[in-house]
Amino acid sequence: MKIAVYSAQPYDRRFLDEARAPGTEALYFSDRLDLDTVPLAQGCSAVCVFVNDQLDAPVLEALHALGVRAVLLRCAGFNNVDLQAAARLKLFVARVPAYAPEAVAEHALALVMTLNRRTHRAYARVREGNFALDGLLGMTLHGKTVGIVGAGQIGAAAARIFHGMGCKVLVSDPAPTPQLQGVAERTSLDELLAQSDIVSLHCPLLDATRHMINTTSLARMKRGAMLVNTSRGGLIDTAAVIEALKSGQLGALAIDVYEQESTLFFHDHSSDIITDDVFQRLMTFPNVLVTGHQGFFTIEAMREIAAVTFANLACFLQGSPCANALLTSG
Repeated sequence: MKIAVYSAQPYDRRFLDEARAPGTEALYFSDRLDLDTVPLAQGCSAVCVFVNDQLDAPVLEALHALGVRAVLLRCAGFNNVDLQAAARLKLFVARVPAYAPEAVAEHALALVMTLNRRTHRAYARVREGNFALDGLLGMTLHGKTVGIVGAGQIGAAAARIFHGMGCKVLVSDPAPTPQLQGVAERTSLDELLAQSDIVSLHCPLLDATRHMINTTSLARMKRGAMLVNTSRGGLIDTAAVIEALKSGQLGALAIDVYEQESTLFFHDHSSDIITDDVFQRLMTFPNVLVTGHQGFFTIEAMREIAAVTFANLACFLQGSPCANALLTSG
């Protein structure tokens, strides 16, 4: 059986090949899946895709016409998949709902620590022989209030990390959070925004959560607070965040995801002119830190992603129940 792997980087090939089952052949393409790249899946029964691949109705219909019957997401989010179209076409769609959640939670902490203590700026200074401390003043995190928006496995891991550092942790989530008893205090989103020195987003991107951080919610935040997003770029209205940074309402921003990241992230643009004016404006702020969607990028997480992806494929081939399936092909 042949599988077309889109948005494939060298590290994807390494870990997927380690986990690939006998009798399957993976064809690796660095191209992002869209209507123009669908023909690359010719002769394949399945496609394996990532966060920025496009799986709207026209793309799914074109894949189906080629004989593709399974869509394997090597990620947790599925906001890029038209599930109604996939159901109509009777496609099997499965994801990797949880892979080393601590990896993303630890990256959120790394962003907070780096931006707060300006270690990225200190590193650059010292390499130039500049040991001055002016401009590097941070705050002690112990005793500060951290708001975790979304208490799934990643959000819960982040809550435990910040609690262990001596922070007061607030959590806002529509679902019960018994796993965080003694670690975090449940509250409304409005109260969380008003009380938190640091707000960290750990939500899926849904219609209800798109641009949940906007002009209104930013105004409810404690003035000078830090905002961290390691989930999905669409949770944030970037234009509103820029205005809040300019006014000082938002004290700092750390993001590992960006709403228009599909044309930027996972590729080397160091010799290119980046034409995204909004992104370029963000990069002018000294209190903004951006990483290129690397929160998941640990050895343990990559192995888990590969193993679960091929376990999902085995379920499809055997017609057995799949706990990670969003849609079955029946």
